Amino acid sequence: MADRVPLDFDPPVRELRALLLGVDDDELSAPTPCPEWTVATLLDHLMGLSVAFTQAAHKRVDAPETSAPPEPSAQHLSRHWRSRLPVLLEDLATAWKDPAAWTGTSQAGGVTMPAAALGHVAMNELIMHSWDLARATGQEYFADPRTLEVLIEFLAQGPAEGTPGMFGPVVPTDDEATLLDQALALAGRDPHWRRPPRRRQASAA
Repeated sequence: MADRVPLDFDPPVRELRALLLGVDDDELSAPTPCPEWTVATLLDHLMGLSVAFTQAAHKRVDAPETSAPPEPSAQHLSRHWRSRLPVLLEDLATAWKDPAAWTGTSQAGGVTMPAAALGHVAMNELIMHSWDLARATGQEYFADPRTLEVLIEFLAQGPAEGTPGMFGPVVPTDDEATLLDQALALAGRDPHWRRPPRRRQASAA
């Protein structure tokens, strides 16, 4: 069924689920490419967006999850995120396999727009935040080139100064930039971001 819709969520969901297995508890407080967000904050956001865009695919515009969400918070992260988030991601992938999810209009984050555009926003969120998580936890990340090409075309339609609450200002790239780096830069991320080196624990006196 995935070939009947513009984007297949199964591959990026599999990639993200694999990344989740590589997150150690002591990394939950680590910084991410998202300013002022820790890994725990990012995980809380991933849980919220998974539910919101699943509801959007089902056109449940009256559901509380489709309204403007609360700010992600490390304190709000469910202690059961390791078991719960993979299920929410699978629900997201399944919801956007339905061709009806891509028709008409829907709502997510308190914003109403064409459902097809919301599907692209959902995919962008999934790709960008998967990269964020990989960078923050020192893991490798792979995104399908075909998906990236679609995202690049979608993101290139936005203003260079970015869209508040969604995308930061476009980051310049060179001619050698990979498809992933191009997509990251168009979404306002620095493709060269690396996690800061961990401080060594002071030795006992």
